[in-house]
Amino acid sequence: MTEKTKPAAARLQRLDGSPVRVLVVDDEANLTELLGMALRYEGWEVRAAGTGMDAVRAAREFDPDAVVLDMMLPDFDGLEVLRRMRSDNSNVPVLFLTAKDAVEDRVSGLTAGGDDYVTKPFSLEEVVARVRALMRRTTIAVSASDSVLVVGDLTLDEDSHEVMRGSEEIHLTATEFELLRYLMRNPKRVLSKAQILDRVWNYDFGGQANVVELYISYLRKKIDAGREPMIHTMRGAGYVLKPAA
Repeated sequence: MTEKTKPAAARLQRLDGSPVRVLVVDDEANLTELLGMALRYEGWEVRAAGTGMDAVRAAREFDPDAVVLDMMLPDFDGLEVLRRMRSDNSNVPVLFLTAKDAVEDRVSGLTAGGDDYVTKPFSLEEVVARVRALMRRTTIAVSASDSVLVVGDLTLDEDSHEVMRGSEEIHLTATEFELLRYLMRNPKRVLSKAQILDRVWNYDFGGQANVVELYISYLRKKIDAGREPMIHTMRGAGYVLKPAA
């Protein structure tokens, strides 16, 4: 039987249009296969690992956008896997799978930096919904069905030009909007002043590169004022926008 996927309009994808990536870690092969099928149905790319060591290696090679991680593994536990993965990618959201009666596992997982958990036995639909919610909340993803860019709690609608930080609407000028859109389409990537000038203003300002600094300061006052900052200066390199810590 051919494995189907959802129509493109319903999918969550990376900003570059490629499928989001999910790493599934569990030593029960049947379970990882079922989870893989459910996640692939969403149009996502999935990789599976059955041990903690394989999981850490796969996370480095695969660069997942989310991880579904069993707490109990043959070599070392999920907390150690989380610690090692977070040393390489501090932002990747993790959904723990825990035993139904292991309350201490759930507490330990969330205390150690896990983002959410489900208890076994669980429905595949619940896992998919939790993973989708995690990626929308903590990573960089956009629905193919709409024009909304999402980075952390910051959203930008390319059609309506509405911008929200959390529940607060932010009003931007046309140039501020274009600058923010460029930053949000390149999350966690350092952009030089020259790149920003070329993309936002469409030509070289020559010695007037300080126009970038000026508009970055305008954006900061509207996006970051009174909140955890998302726009960061990389001295000598440029600017980067990333989810608030």
